[in-house]
Amino acid sequence: MPQPLSYRPASRAQRYTQQAFSALERFIHIEAVSGAALLIATLIALIWANSAQAQSYEALWHLPITLGLGDWQFTRSLHFYVNDALMTVFFLVVGMEIRREIHDGALANLRQAALPVIAAFGGVLVPALLYLAFNQQAPLSHGWAIPTATDIAFAIGVLALLGRGIPSSLRIFLLTLAIIDDVIAVLIIAVVYSGGLDYSGLLVAGLGMLMVLALQWIGIGTAYAYVIPGAVIWFGLLKTGAHPSLAGVVLGLMTPVVRLYRHAHPLEALASNLDEVRRLAGQGQADELAQPLSELRKTQRELLPPVIRVQKALHPWVAFGIMPLFALANAGVALGTVDLALADSQKVMFGVFCALVLGKPLSIFLATWITVRLGLCRLAPDMNWNGVLLIGLLGGIGFTMSIFVANLAFTSENLLSAAKLGILLGSATAACVGFLWGVLLFKRARSRA
Repeated sequence: MPQPLSYRPASRAQRYTQQAFSALERFIHIEAVSGAALLIATLIALIWANSAQAQSYEALWHLPITLGLGDWQFTRSLHFYVNDALMTVFFLVVGMEIRREIHDGALANLRQAALPVIAAFGGVLVPALLYLAFNQQAPLSHGWAIPTATDIAFAIGVLALLGRGIPSSLRIFLLTLAIIDDVIAVLIIAVVYSGGLDYSGLLVAGLGMLMVLALQWIGIGTAYAYVIPGAVIWFGLLKTGAHPSLAGVVLGLMTPVVRLYRHAHPLEALASNLDEVRRLAGQGQADELAQPLSELRKTQRELLPPVIRVQKALHPWVAFGIMPLFALANAGVALGTVDLALADSQKVMFGVFCALVLGKPLSIFLATWITVRLGLCRLAPDMNWNGVLLIGLLGGIGFTMSIFVANLAFTSENLLSAAKLGILLGSATAACVGFLWGVLLFKRARSRA
């Protein structure tokens, strides 16, 4: 007679290992930690680029890497693969976050989204104009879009450092504003910084999009199946002259937000498969467990819509891999090579700094204040004007997307370094001032309570 499957308890070392991995998994989902990882990578890049090993820093990122298949070869620098290939995954997560918010988040309700949307547009327009006030002539004027974006990871991370007493409306407002900033930044990159477009590449990108739609139509749910269509879209955009990392946004916006299931409802299928696993395990039929366990994994996957499932899976890789690597490759400004004696370098650095530290907070606050005063929108019940000012200050943290735009805006190494220096100083100042204002704000609120 078949006997139930036997098990043995885990050893003490195995239990400790499991507890360590569980703690690590919880740790990496703390928002402030991802901002800390980005900060550490930035500091390493700055120290490395200004040390005796500065030449090795430049040599590493200019190292040519060749991908080949037969006679076909594709050679680019390591810096290209980080900025143009790996950042596609970052933009994929951005695209999926936008898709989620449009479907059932802060952007689903026009009235609810109106206030942060108006604040975001104000936070884009005024910093751009402030930058142009210092830099009216080309090529300096090409950097007008650098201070328009908000870094979600850093801004939310600083907000998380203020503790759990933060009103949820503040976090939602900041998150929505940063997402709209990203949408505008993506559009600016696509329209302004793509140069002359080779429209034949759009046919290739369109073919990739059709491949994605075909896979969705026949019900293919595994994310790995979409790697090849994503690569086709990427090469198509590269051929057009647009920035190829925008392929991530395209894929993110095409990711389904509705749960798809094959036959039975996922909960019913889950219960049925669990009963089958219990029956076979109870009868000791270990060889026959593979099929119901496989079905169980598929059913478990169907409980979450793809846009949530894929985003959750990619979050640790983006937060602790791709974004710190991007910072390491781009934040290494050799201070000795930035010739601030040149008027152009001074203008670019000062324009970016002022636009982030002054333009962003003032424009976000004033756009919100005017909208509320005109009666078009209202503040959330647990939100006040001090909180709006806090959001404006944190909106001046433009690190990741600002550096990305700077790389597209300037071909001159001196202007690019000056812009990066302005971004680093401006973002650091905005983060510090925002954090100190938040500490003061919530300390006063707790003392009153």
